[in-house]
Amino acid sequence: MYTVAQLIGGVWGAGGDGGELVVHDPADGTPVTRAPVASADEVAKAVEAARGVAAEWAATAPAERAAALHRAADAVEAAAEELAGATTAEMGKPLDDARGGVAAGIGTLRQYAELALVRGGRTLHGGHAALDFMAPEPRGVVAAITPWNDPVAVSCGLLGAALVTGNVVLHKPSERSPATGWLLARAFDSALPAGVLSLLTGGGEVGAALAGQEVDVVAHVGSTATGRSIAVAAARTGAKVLLENGGSDPLVVDADVDPVWAAGQAALGCFANAGQICVAVERIYVHRDVAEDFVDALVTRAGALTVGAGRDPGTQLGPLVDRRHRDHVHGQVTAAVAQGARIRAGGALPDGPGAFYPATVVEGCRHEMALVREETFGPVAPVVVVDSFTEGLRCAADSPYGLAATVLTGSMSHAQRAWRELPVGTVKVNSVFGGAPGGAAQPRRGSGQGFGYGPELLDEFSAVKAVHLEAPGGGHW
Repeated sequence: MYTVAQLIGGVWGAGGDGGELVVHDPADGTPVTRAPVASADEVAKAVEAARGVAAEWAATAPAERAAALHRAADAVEAAAEELAGATTAEMGKPLDDARGGVAAGIGTLRQYAELALVRGGRTLHGGHAALDFMAPEPRGVVAAITPWNDPVAVSCGLLGAALVTGNVVLHKPSERSPATGWLLARAFDSALPAGVLSLLTGGGEVGAALAGQEVDVVAHVGSTATGRSIAVAAARTGAKVLLENGGSDPLVVDADVDPVWAAGQAALGCFANAGQICVAVERIYVHRDVAEDFVDALVTRAGALTVGAGRDPGTQLGPLVDRRHRDHVHGQVTAAVAQGARIRAGGALPDGPGAFYPATVVEGCRHEMALVREETFGPVAPVVVVDSFTEGLRCAADSPYGLAATVLTGSMSHAQRAWRELPVGTVKVNSVFGGAPGGAAQPRRGSGQGFGYGPELLDEFSAVKAVHLEAPGGGHW
């Protein structure tokens, strides 16, 4: 059992007047974490304490801040196995996947520590007797509200970028992964001056209270509904908002690809981490010429996955985060069946404890079904058959979301059309996951706004000041 403590104003164990929450292992329902719930008054005091140390941290030399971030990366690396274990216990991710998330977070911290030292403003060409330049400055106090599905990797990105650019941070991890957030905060706190990072735990009410405070930036990764509520709250305070929110990412399968290979890509995109990935494949548009062989191969892939608790060796498909979320996933599947779709694999609630849901393939779907249009966030592959690449591209673009999309094609002209025409932040051709280190994208529409990763995230946490220096009387200095 993990017993979580809050960190407020450099003091561990502060607060908790809002009560207590308990997290249960999604594999068997046993309690794994107890965490305090911050009251609104404690949130306000945490913001006040952060404001009190903001100027000092902003004035710290960039090289010193970068060195502190390197030390934080070392501390996270030392706690890597414990962090991975907590992630698996709280949200069910297979242990090897959880280790991969921790490793990704460590890499991001080191990347930002190095990039911070080569960032700078720029000089401007003005009058001969004047000096003009643009200089980045910290924005001040950042509220970071992070998700449960990849808690270490996402949190390291937001916290690392905000801290190394000279901001102080109030971190509110998801109520479904508070122990992971607590362990991460302990690692960071060991490398930072007191008060530069605070940890607040609790549910949506704590996040709402934090977003409504007089902070300078609210960075949120999570659902679209929560993101929109945060944007409304920030409009009242003037805080800058960074959002990476929900998605319903499409996969378009062209007529000229190997359907068995394409099914392997689809299975990876739909079933990895039980479909609980921001850029998971949520809907598939497959050309009629290859549809039958593609679906058959996808069904085979779904049936071959090893299902088990995330902590069990060899597990490929762990449980969903909780039964409430499983009900949401199953509800979308059953609604699609009621509207004429057909289940080819999975689609049934298993007996026994936990929040397990099988890898599910649903064929005969139509573009207007909720299973296709809305975010499912589960191990479900809804298949829509299309008669042309143009139709597949049109359907893929028709969405309230705009996070990412994948196209499988052997045609360079089709690949070019895809990245130009799809209104999303990231387009992947012939690989559902992957990309060069340091890549950055901006989500569109219901999926959010602002850069959420990459070097550009450092700029998101900075404000640029233009400076004009001129000698008195128009003379020379």
